[in-house]
Amino acid sequence: MKVLTAVFILFYVTLSCQDIVKQNTTTYYLIRHAEKERGPDPILTEKGKERAQFWAEYFKGKKLDAIYSTDTKRTIATAEPTAKEFDLMVKTYDADKMYSSSFKEQTAGKTVLIVGHSNTTPEFVNEIIAEKRYPQIDDNEFGTVFKVTLENGKSKVEQETINSWDKP
Repeated sequence: MKVLTAVFILFYVTLSCQDIVKQNTTTYYLIRHAEKERGPDPILTEKGKERAQFWAEYFKGKKLDAIYSTDTKRTIATAEPTAKEFDLMVKTYDADKMYSSSFKEQTAGKTVLIVGHSNTTPEFVNEIIAEKRYPQIDDNEFGTVFKVTLENGKSKVEQETINSWDKP
């Protein structure tokens, strides 16, 4: 009986530790807004609307706890189809105070999508990893996604460029 109790306790402790590790893992997906018209605070083009819908499909098989966007029409419109897919509200963030202590606190242990711009998206990644590694995204590039994972004080960045709609 003591052996069975010890095995049960060990099993329970192992499961509890796994939950703690999961809670201590924060994942950020960062993308740039989709294709846009020209002018001040422009809206998305038709292709941009298609890409925004593509991102909703892309993230469909993933877990998202929150979605953040700058407060421009193009970033919010890019985020909205994914927010609808996950039944989430798009929250805005200040691009001048990207990775603030309150943002870190609000997103700790969560999986978060962040929609920004050609300059703010890689800058945000650099802020998260505390390195100046990623340059501004080319003005004609709209398919780059960064996945930043923070776990046990370490960061891991994966970068992918998706310009074909046939990729899930």
